[in-house]
Amino acid sequence: MRIEDLLKIGTDIPLSKRVIVNLLYTNGLVHAELNKVLKPHDISLQQFNVLRILRGQKGAPASLSTLQDRMITKMSNTTRLVDKLIKKGLVEKQINKTNKRKIDICITTGGLSFLNTIDTLIDKKEVDMVSALDDKEATELMRLLGKLWLIAD
Repeated sequence: MRIEDLLKIGTDIPLSKRVIVNLLYTNGLVHAELNKVLKPHDISLQQFNVLRILRGQKGAPASLSTLQDRMITKMSNTTRLVDKLIKKGLVEKQINKTNKRKIDICITTGGLSFLNTIDTLIDKKEVDMVSALDDKEATELMRLLGKLWLIAD
């Protein structure tokens, strides 16, 4: 199906705009599907991303700037995300011992346990969403999307 038909646009749009609109539309669908999985667990996709980043630190603390740099969706409200995760007992923060102006953020054992539960659900949803593509098509899609990353300067 053409994106113009899906969005009920009466005229053809230029190819470059069609590509961008298609990417944005698909991004919205992916976010919506993943959020459906996370909503019953009272966590947002961005909070889930923060937890995965902290787990990847393998016990080492991360700063707010580290989290912002590694976020899939770059945002300025990382402090608010971390505060929500602290209230849920999934992360903790403390003053950095060598630089008192920095905050160290670590995932708790409860956060690691929570991720283990959620990972299974997210993994299943990701497999379901990509199941329309065979391995060759999925690899080609990743290659093509990677070519668009060159614009991020």
